[in-house]
Amino acid sequence: MTLDEELVAALRRDYSKASISDQDRTMLDYVVKLTKDATRCSPEDHARLRQAGFDDRGILQITLIAAWFNYINRVADALGVGRDWGSSGFKTESQEPAASPARAQNS
Repeated sequence: MTLDEELVAALRRDYSKASISDQDRTMLDYVVKLTKDATRCSPEDHARLRQAGFDDRGILQITLIAAWFNYINRVADALGVGRDWGSSGFKTESQEPAASPARAQNS
């Protein structure tokens, strides 16, 4: 597999305008919808994927992979992975522990 830098750049800008197959665009439309609000995914979305050539196993794989990436990215975001926290980051050994809600109520 070769890396087409122009295609990668086009996908980053706007996948819906990139030079990709109708099947890929249908898949990405579904993945974007799943990412923004999975509760809006419907049997009609699955029917569109089937019309594009995906079988039930393919639909399951697309869903699982997209959901897994969303999960991992949310965990990383919540923990600040890849961010420079500066002086407001996680507790280090030299910092005092933060007050717990139970400790704050008992004070």
